[in-house]
Amino acid sequence: MSAQSPNDFQQSFLRSVRKLTSDTNGALEKMFDLTAQRLVRLAMTVTGTQQDAEDALQAAFSRIAAKPKLLAKADLPWPYLIRTVRNEALRIVQKRRHAGLGKIDRAGKEQSAEEVFQQEETADHVRRILSTLPPAQYEVVILKHWEELTFAEIAEALGKSQNTVASRYRYAMEKLQRSLEPIIRESSSSEPSSKRCSPSVDS
Repeated sequence: MSAQSPNDFQQSFLRSVRKLTSDTNGALEKMFDLTAQRLVRLAMTVTGTQQDAEDALQAAFSRIAAKPKLLAKADLPWPYLIRTVRNEALRIVQKRRHAGLGKIDRAGKEQSAEEVFQQEETADHVRRILSTLPPAQYEVVILKHWEELTFAEIAEALGKSQNTVASRYRYAMEKLQRSLEPIIRESSSSEPSSKRCSPSVDS
């Protein structure tokens, strides 16, 4: 999938939404091609594995195909679709727990975080820090920074209040900042002394 700006993505997505009631199959096919990579990455913040994330995506689109008007009439269709996929991911996790398959593998979360921050100089450090966040904080960070959703849209997608979403984001950023401070100090101390020391002034 070629890279798109957030505005281009939203416009393409909304065009598919508008066609849901007149050409359901065609609209869903285009919507799937447009959103699959993003939604699988988001679902992995819940499931921890790509296979389960892909299963969640397929289940979500099956639900939309059965009742396309629900998405077509949603006030915020993109957060609505995210929430549908997330709910399917939660169902899969719940079934896995009931089957006695143990805790969610965090390796998928680490991979996702690395992809999100791969352009940052501190990618490895950020990845490790994010992998230690509670899942509720982790998914808010992903939605905020990768999908560039507003707190209102994240709240709609997660079914939480804006205050709850903002609090989770704030706690995650505070932990990230605290954990990166030693790295920043180390980077500053490695600069040439001529850059760090101001010239002396003769008395």
